[in-house]
Amino acid sequence: MKLLHEGTITNQVLHKKLPFSMKRLYLEDLPVIEQVQAKVMESLSEKATLQALTTEEFLFILNQKGLLIGAFVENELIGFRGLLIPEIDEEHLGWDIGLSPEELPKVIYQEISVVLPEYRGNRLQQKLAEVIMKELPNLEDEFRYICCTVAPMNIPSLKDKFTQVMYIAALKEKYAGLVRYILVKDLENPVAHYTSHVTVKLDDLKKQQQLLDEGYVGIDFQLVHGFYELQFAKPVL
Repeated sequence: MKLLHEGTITNQVLHKKLPFSMKRLYLEDLPVIEQVQAKVMESLSEKATLQALTTEEFLFILNQKGLLIGAFVENELIGFRGLLIPEIDEEHLGWDIGLSPEELPKVIYQEISVVLPEYRGNRLQQKLAEVIMKELPNLEDEFRYICCTVAPMNIPSLKDKFTQVMYIAALKEKYAGLVRYILVKDLENPVAHYTSHVTVKLDDLKKQQQLLDEGYVGIDFQLVHGFYELQFAKPVL
């Protein structure tokens, strides 16, 4: 099995540094993938912050419709991250960010990203993101847009996406009525410059929607008097 990354990671319960590695996950890994997802869901105080994948969705990814990368300590799966080639239907995120029908096949989703509680605080989500994005060109199809959804109050996930230089392009109801940010990264035309910077309280979704309607995008966080505010700006195209 080809190793994609090797390093050390701290187990926060044992207070011990351990060697870990990353490799691609396959169909035979499905039982342990679902076990790790279940443990992570159980550990969350706010279950709505993570949209868990169904067995069918994992099967869809593992049957050549995406990519799953796992992190292992010895032979134990401690976290994983997925990319999904979505079906083109009315729920496609490409519609939400204003893409044309011709561009939809160029979209791939950053799907679920989970890390067992005892290995959090190691920037493992970010390391998994770096490794999985390096593997993206090895997929058969070529992709231009990386899209994903994030719950508005999910600060760790938003931080993860901003670190990858993704930006909030839309705020929509998805998944049977749950409000989600739609984030995107254009691999062919990454936005380098912004103007007209504005900060908005994290829970002021009405103001955020107004800014998005006016052509702003969400690009980062700012800590103001101990509270997070989102930074919006206009892209200089």
